[in-house]
Formats: sequence, C-alpha cells, structure tokens
Amino acid sequence: MAIVDRSLWQRIIQQVVSEGGNIIRPWFTELEPISLEHGLLEIQVSGAGELAYCRRHAMRLFTDAAQAATGRLIGVCFLTKAQVDTAEKPNPGAYDSIGAAAPPLPCNEEYRFDSFVTGSCNRLAHAACQAVSESPGRTYNPLFLHGSVGLGKTHLLHATCRKIAQNNPQVRLCILTCEQFVNDFIEAVGNGKLHDFRFQYRHADVLAVDDIQFLANHEQTQEEFFHTFNTLYQDHKQIVLSSDRGPAEISELEERLISRFNWGLVARIDKPCYETRVAILRRKAQARNIELPEDVICFLAGAIESNARELEGAIAKVTMLSQVADLPIDLGLAQQALGSETSPSRREVTIEDILKVVTSRYNVRLADLQSKKRSRSIAFPRQVCMYLARSLTRHSLEEIGGYFGGRDHTTVLHADRTIRAMQEEDVLFHATLERLTQEIQANG
Repeated sequence: MAIVDRSLWQRIIQQVVSEGGNIIRPWFTELEPISLEHGLLEIQVSGAGELAYCRRHAMRLFTDAAQAATGRLIGVCFLTKAQVDTAEKPNPGAYDSIGAAAPPLPCNEEYRFDSFVTGSCNRLAHAACQAVSESPGRTYNPLFLHGSVGLGKTHLLHATCRKIAQNNPQVRLCILTCEQFVNDFIEAVGNGKLHDFRFQYRHADVLAVDDIQFLANHEQTQEEFFHTFNTLYQDHKQIVLSSDRGPAEISELEERLISRFNWGLVARIDKPCYETRVAILRRKAQARNIELPEDVICFLAGAIESNARELEGAIAKVTMLSQVADLPIDLGLAQQALGSETSPSRREVTIEDILKVVTSRYNVRLADLQSKKRSRSIAFPRQVCMYLARSLTRHSLEEIGGYFGGRDHTTVLHADRTIRAMQEEDVLFHATLERLTQEIQANG
C-alpha cells in the first residue's frame, strides 16, 4: 500500500476548496488519504452517511482534483474505517453509479427543529412543520413546502418526520425522494411486484416525499401517486411534500394532483435576509466547534446571499484553507477562501441562462428541448444544454434531467460523455462550447 504524500494531499484539498462550491461539507476536514497505488486514490470517511454523500456528490470533484495535482489519470475510492480495517474494497465500477435506487431514507440526524434557524423567510413553514409533527394527519394535510435550492426544505421535512417518530416510535414512516418513488414504481411494474409496492407506500402512517416536482412528465407514476395520495388522505395519514416551486408552477403535472397538493397548507420558503444569514453562520459554526471571528461572520453573510447550503460551504472552505495553510481564521483568509465569490454583483449561472443562449445559437424552441422529440436538430442542442448545466451549475443529475422533460440521470450522463468526446475530437466544436460558456457566464 503506497502512503499518500502529505504535500500531494494538501494540493488535492486546495483544488477541492477552490472548485467545490456548495458540494463541500465541514466534515471534509476529517477525510484521510489511505493509499495511492495502481492509479487509485483511497480516501477514508468517518461513517456510512458521509460515504454515501461522497460517492453521490463528491466523486467527480475529488477525481478532478487528484488528476490535476498528480498530472495523471487517477480514480478515487471512498471507504469507511470499517472497510479499511477489513480490507473490504468495493467494486471499482460500483461507486460511480450515481443516482441508483436505494431503500427509503432514514431521518437525517443533523436535521432537527432545534438546529433550524428561523427568520421572516421561513417562519410559516417552520411553524407548520412543528404543528404537523405534534398532530400528524390532523393539522395541515398535505403540507407542501416549496422554495429554491438550499433554503431548508429537506431539513424541515426530515425534522418533521424525526419529531413524529420520537413522539410515536411505532409510527410507519416512509421518507424518500421523488426520484426514488419513480424508480421503485418502474421496478415494481417490471418485476411484477406492484402489489408489494402499493402495500409499502399505502400503509405508511407518514409519507414524506422530497423534490416532488420530478413527477412531471411521468404519467403512469402520477397516476399511481394520485391513488396513493387518496388512500393515505382518506385514512387521515400525514403527507409532507417539498418542491422547488409551487404546485401550480410544476409543468406537466396533472390538474387533479395540483388540486390535491393545495388541499392543505402550501408554505413558501424565501432566501434568508442578512440577519438570518448571520444567525445561520453562527449556528453552523457552533455545531462544528469552529470559532469564527465576528468580522468573518459579517463578511460571509454579506458576500453570500443565496442560501444556507452556500453559507455552510463557505464555512467549510474557510476551515479547510485554514488547516491546509496552517493559518488562523481571519478576514483575510476568508476573503482568500471565497475568492471571486465575494463579488456582490456575482450571480450563479442558472439553467435558464444556458437555455437562453443555446436556443438562440441553435435556433430551437425551449418547448422542443423539453419535449420527447429525438430528431438530431433537437437532441443535439439538448445534449449541449445538459453538458453545460453539469459543468456550470450545481444542480444534481436528476435536477438537470427534470428540466428537460423529466429525463433520468443516465440520459444526462450520456449527454455529458457525448459532448465531452465530441469536443476532444473537434477543435471547432470545442471553440463553440468555449464561446457559449463565456456568453452564459457573462449573462449570469
């Protein structure tokens, strides 16, 4: 086993800090390099939850950083301490199957009501979730939370379910993502196990579904969810849903589902104000036992206006840079860690920015890109959009696919690989992509 040189690991971490954005988590400081041999870098994580996160969200980030630091083609493998101790190495092909179906999610232990920072932006949603946790199925049913990414929808959804389970340990709790519900339904139909599928979801006491907007364009799954919803509602079972937009704003969603989503309470979560961002930074730093000077907190709160996830990522960046450079955390270090992100006028690139530029360049309509059409004149610009969305935004594969007619993560991966291969072979096309990227970033 070849031990990883500490200076090499520091270069990798510096690259991760520079490029990681909101993928970075404070516990990244606990990651340990185990070995680097035969082109494979093994990294130890602290637990199963961290392992799942790294495999799903950080694989590409660490792989790119390792390759940049070594100048060689390097693969990355994440392992828990138990796997390292028992030399239990996973199949090298297994850890890049991002988005594979999984069993229903357990309640995240970090997502609790007492760790959620409230403000004018989220007070209604927070109060509604607390009310539901005390009287599931009777207070607000269904409860529909919506807002942009990183504003705390998933936190509140998990906190609600966790509190319900604490009050009643015998409760049949089913918490999952919409993508998982779709995948489970497709698998049940294919394997002839639809009865088992329906029994699992229609006999739950609480059904909590994250990112319900991904039901769009899945007609059969919408039909199944409609009947599941009706069964649970009529039995006074609690339903909690979250989405990045309100019910009426979800395109290609059946009117009867929109109507039912509006039956209970629809609570919107907005971006946090400055005071709330300061409180979030203090709470996050305290939870991680990180001492942030007051001027650093004020700087971060002023520089990052988007969401709590970005704020947590900023804390992680500052902390990691402090450890790598062996410097105390101060205002100068924070400014160095955030770099160009400190510009107040900076706005993140959105998929809408990409669509605007690509539809103009290839003279196609947005409706065609989001349709089922597969002609070359439509499919190629759609693949370009997916590639650019993966390169320039922080959306997940599932979120990107959702913007283009509800396509799954494998379609996005195929588009990304196709465009990458084309630009490597065609210099003119590579130049075209560079111009598109520059135009999108200028607009964003």
